[in-house]
Amino acid sequence: MAAKKLNAMRLLERAGVVYEVLSFPASVHSAEGVAEAVGLPAAVVFKTRVVERPAGGKPLLVMVPGDRELDLKRLAGEVGEKKLQMAGHREAERLTGLQVGGISALALLNRGFEICLDRRALALGEVVISAGQRGTNLKLAVADLARVTQARIVEAS
Repeated sequence: MAAKKLNAMRLLERAGVVYEVLSFPASVHSAEGVAEAVGLPAAVVFKTRVVERPAGGKPLLVMVPGDRELDLKRLAGEVGEKKLQMAGHREAERLTGLQVGGISALALLNRGFEICLDRRALALGEVVISAGQRGTNLKLAVADLARVTQARIVEAS
């Protein structure tokens, strides 16, 4: 168990969601690196991408499998935009207040972001996502993640 209880953990506990804490070196910033560190396939370790809208609307938080790349064109069609742009590392950190490698939809629930979850998650029982801090991820049921985040299920990869 992580030494420190994070807001994402408190949120899940208030919602009655069972989760498992997975800890790894904070120097690991990629979903592939997390997968290797915790001994799971990259397909179940979901990364959260910050995606900007062209007109400056609130960015999207898009969770995609660690072994896939975000398809901006496909995602744009899913959310009714002509074009979307991935936020760079600095911009993602500025927009979320979290460090890249620790950006979490759960930690940002009350910040007004639209949250999307790649449809590939539905084929899995559980996924692993960031807890909002580098070095700490949470493993939880896909149904619980979708319910708690009210994520829009999209084709994004």
